[in-house]
Amino acid sequence: MRIERVSESQFTIFLTFDDLIERGFTKEDLWQDAQSVRTLFSDMMNEASSELGFELEGMLLVQVNMMQAQGMHVVVTQKPKNLDWEDDDYVEMKVTLDESSELIFSFQEFESVIQVSGYLNALGISGGKVFFMEGLYYMKFDENDLNGENKENVIAILSEFANPSMVTSYRLEEYGKIIMANQAVKTIIEKFS
Repeated sequence: MRIERVSESQFTIFLTFDDLIERGFTKEDLWQDAQSVRTLFSDMMNEASSELGFELEGMLLVQVNMMQAQGMHVVVTQKPKNLDWEDDDYVEMKVTLDESSELIFSFQEFESVIQVSGYLNALGISGGKVFFMEGLYYMKFDENDLNGENKENVIAILSEFANPSMVTSYRLEEYGKIIMANQAVKTIIEKFS
């Protein structure tokens, strides 16, 4: 689990599926078992509070983005404490769950991007984007980039050459350098094969 402070009233938590498994959860538990989810979020909020020195009080707005193959990205925003509340220890969480259909994987070297593109091309996949940010290469695929191919097959191939990324597409778009804006697999095959 990685925790980052964004501002005085906001922090983010990056939790991989391995982190969830270590805590005794599966991806399906998050959609089906409300009591376990409350326990998980309470634990995460307490860890974040302790690690960041963040005083939890009032209302917390919790936006959870489930990212395919990567895990989840949690954005927690604390609303100002309502002065009419009598119980100083009361914390209310409003949780919103959202699932992203995009796949984002990070690569140590561009050579690995070239190699994985050969396998993806063999599946009939030609789309995707390639970014460079903070010394890593990122491949991002939307649902329509997969050309109807089973997502689990694509994840398995990408996992052989790269790691699922906890970086969101918003962060890549804003801070990363776009190397290939579209048809990345096709372009790589044409230029490097």
